[in-house]
Amino acid sequence: MDRRHFLRSTAALAAASTALSAQSEAGSDELDPVQALTDRLSPQMQQAREIALNMLKPSPSELEKGLRLHAESLVFDAYSFAPRGAIDGDALASAIEAGASDSEVEDLQEDMMMTRYVHHLTEQQEYLNAWRVSGVTSIFQNAGQEGQDPLRLLKRLARFTYATDILKDHVFKAALPADVEAAKAAGKHCLYFTGNGVPITQQWVSVEDELKYVRIFYQLGIRMMHLTYQRRNMIGDGSGEKSDAGLSDFGREAIAEMNRIGIIPDCAHSGWRTSREAAEVSSKPVVASHSTAGGIYPHFRSKPDDVIKAIVDSGGYVGICCIPRYLRGKGDLTTFLDHIDYVARKFGVEHVAIGTDIAWSSQFAAEENRKVPKRPRQREPFRSLWPADDYKTTEEATQSLSWINWPLYTVGLVQRGYSEEDIRKIIGGNVMRVAKESLSNSTENS
Repeated sequence: MDRRHFLRSTAALAAASTALSAQSEAGSDELDPVQALTDRLSPQMQQAREIALNMLKPSPSELEKGLRLHAESLVFDAYSFAPRGAIDGDALASAIEAGASDSEVEDLQEDMMMTRYVHHLTEQQEYLNAWRVSGVTSIFQNAGQEGQDPLRLLKRLARFTYATDILKDHVFKAALPADVEAAKAAGKHCLYFTGNGVPITQQWVSVEDELKYVRIFYQLGIRMMHLTYQRRNMIGDGSGEKSDAGLSDFGREAIAEMNRIGIIPDCAHSGWRTSREAAEVSSKPVVASHSTAGGIYPHFRSKPDDVIKAIVDSGGYVGICCIPRYLRGKGDLTTFLDHIDYVARKFGVEHVAIGTDIAWSSQFAAEENRKVPKRPRQREPFRSLWPADDYKTTEEATQSLSWINWPLYTVGLVQRGYSEEDIRKIIGGNVMRVAKESLSNSTENS
């Protein structure tokens, strides 16, 4: 789409938004929901939008229909991160100069990105602006650091609990699916928490004792847990392991406990056999919250057809992520839509969602990052186990998939011929269905 065509499309959208605004109550200062998706974009947001629009080349009617549908729908990101604040570069530089350890620097940097917007007014405006233009109602929020140690898993959970406690008038913590529906009705946003591991004590007194923190973390708000993260653990093999040995006996017990409590088992970072067996033994839906279709490209973080079939048979879904390296091909917005098409057409539109696995960063992040002195090279974290490859991600691909381009994901689905009902399922309805089914007949909700 050239500049002239883009301006014509956005002009048509502005005209449609103006017409909708005229229908709202007299004297209201609120932006019309469609207009809110396009109003007051920062230069970085505008650039990401232009790149995506240039790929999609929607007609004015497709653009207007897609944005209107997005604005009206409950949009639930199946796995992602709330918009991130910029760090305080001077404070982080001072900590490094004072001799802070690697662990302390990592914690300080993460804490700033995840909570600085709570009290820093400029960052708060950035945070809320990103929510507004995304049109996202809820995020299944990564609220745990990869691993099984309960103390390790508490850190991000504390940070996002704090942020939603203080900013509850804008973005609150959802404990139940009904809270997500209430957020949409009130024109607010919410976080639905997922932990990046099953909390276990590693004491091995008994199965019951080892899994006692599953219920505690449920009480703290966690509603989904990674079974593994890349590496092998006592539950099963992660997606990075070459052995792909599958689910352990203890893993079967862990899934049974998650089913009993009402926590969704997530095999996004699990090996293919572990994923398939988890779906086969679970009495409730299992999901791959942020993955890709292995039938298009068999990346180790993808799910091949037999695994997707097992997930579908459990009642779950595959959330397609926005990571170019996993999508392959051009790794851009059109490739992303191809992966959605693959799962929807082959396994049913009820079993595909969007789990972006990305976050929007403050427009001030780069400036603050430049204030931090370079540090010596560090060893690869043990939890990572990312097999090396030579794939080159382009800036254009990354920008086309930007988290604030969520409304254009919906526009792309309109272009692909999906009905409004099916689009609502893909962009939020399927996540809501599984969230409700996971809590049905659980001991915590009976």
